[in-house]
Amino acid sequence: MRNSRLLLQTVCIVFSFAVVCGAVVQDKKSAVAKGGAAMKVTSSAFAEGGMIPKKYTCDDINISPALQWSDAATETKSFALICDDPDAPMGTWVHWVVYNIPAKSNGLPEKAPAVDTLPDGTRQGVNDFRKTGYGGPCPPGGIHRYFFKVYALDTQLTAEKGMTKAKLLKAMEGHVLAEAQVMGKYKR
Repeated sequence: MRNSRLLLQTVCIVFSFAVVCGAVVQDKKSAVAKGGAAMKVTSSAFAEGGMIPKKYTCDDINISPALQWSDAATETKSFALICDDPDAPMGTWVHWVVYNIPAKSNGLPEKAPAVDTLPDGTRQGVNDFRKTGYGGPCPPGGIHRYFFKVYALDTQLTAEKGMTKAKLLKAMEGHVLAEAQVMGKYKR
């Protein structure tokens, strides 16, 4: 009786493992079928994990770095971007919120103007400096990490102007096809 119960538990565990693994494989097949290769984000201003040059920070001219992305899902209707610093003393600090970037776009240029709406329809939200557009690294001390996260969306957002990160994340719920990031560091 004991061996039968042990055999039954083993069969249940193996079956559960197979179901979970099958679901993961199925999800991966769907992702590949939708988008091909995994989406990638890079910057010509800094390497992944490298130091962000001073000109992109509050210690200099504080302009946005150029960003490029590739291999987005073919169903992409728009892109969104959030740049934040999880190492800030009072919690994650948001440096840039961008949305409704046209699907045909493969990046953002250096020195994006600090306006609500760019000529191509791209919208910029409000960062934690309470300003529209990009606000560069300005850490109080130590090395901080800055994540530039790009999201491929299956829709063009019908969102208010000047959204915050929280409002953008809410608006994107259920619409993210893929996401990728590039991370840079800065120390004052």
